[in-house]
Amino acid sequence: MENQEILIIAEVAQAHDGSLGILHSYIDALAPLGVNAVKFQTHIAEAESSELEPFRVNFTYEDKTRYDYWKRMQFSEEQWQEIRDHCQQVGLEFISSPFSNQAVDLLERLQVKRYKIGSGEVTNTLLLEKIARTGKQVILSSGMSSFDELDGAVSYLGSRNIPLAILQCTTAYPTAAKDVGLNVINELKERYGLPVGLSDHSSTIFPCLAAVMLGIEYLEFHVVFDKEMFGPDTKASLNLRQTKELVEGVRYLETCLNNPIDKNDLHSYQDLKGIFEKSLAVNKDMKSGDILKFEDLEGKKPSNQGIPAGKFNEVIGRKLKRDLRRFDFLNYTDLI
Repeated sequence: MENQEILIIAEVAQAHDGSLGILHSYIDALAPLGVNAVKFQTHIAEAESSELEPFRVNFTYEDKTRYDYWKRMQFSEEQWQEIRDHCQQVGLEFISSPFSNQAVDLLERLQVKRYKIGSGEVTNTLLLEKIARTGKQVILSSGMSSFDELDGAVSYLGSRNIPLAILQCTTAYPTAAKDVGLNVINELKERYGLPVGLSDHSSTIFPCLAAVMLGIEYLEFHVVFDKEMFGPDTKASLNLRQTKELVEGVRYLETCLNNPIDKNDLHSYQDLKGIFEKSLAVNKDMKSGDILKFEDLEGKKPSNQGIPAGKFNEVIGRKLKRDLRRFDFLNYTDLI
């Protein structure tokens, strides 16, 4: 990546808990924080699930089954249109992960720019085929996938000439430091030669900042108003304060990485070098004819008042041609 801004995606997912008002509040709260995009999940319960689906974490007091939960997370197409429009109005890209072919159809009608594929859908070639037919970019999350499974998805989408990026992801909520897997970022780069990123669930800003230094192009993390809120992902999310701090950190690091320093180019330091570097002086009263020893020398600022302190070896053993007082600067004209 060279002088290319990392795409920072703040994922609201189900943090709205089915409330349209709370969802729109997230859009307004994220807009001034500097993220590029806000991501949701488009669920159509009847198309993607059944009453047989078990809970990953049975956190809900409202829903008897996981299917009931997805149904409560649904919004109508008209509501999704309003959500997309709100994102555009505040300068955020609208992204939503589909979990069914019907959800892809809905998102196509909303004219999304790209698709994010969740970890659980990597082997769902039915969904991959549906999205491939749109011709749009796919961001693939690798959280529950082996390299063999990723190979299959990359090959499948690559054969269709679909622009593709892959995110290192650990499907654990929250993710412990030992499980973040930053090493996989370079492994993904080397294996596929594709743009890579990190989808983080650590509830801290640290893995994301470290990933920037590894040359990622995409960054995704969950956001929540408060980590004590109701929902399956709140403990694995960043709050708004952390989100703001993370965005500032990412942009700062980008500036660092995009502006390499030539250590041999010292033109901007010339004035400072004159102030901080030192000239040779004598540390005692000395007489004409005295022979200079190492023990007679001192280094004093500034640098342009005598022989450079770094050249002390050139004066040791030489005679003085005039008297010097303690801490007088030493010049070549003072030497025989």
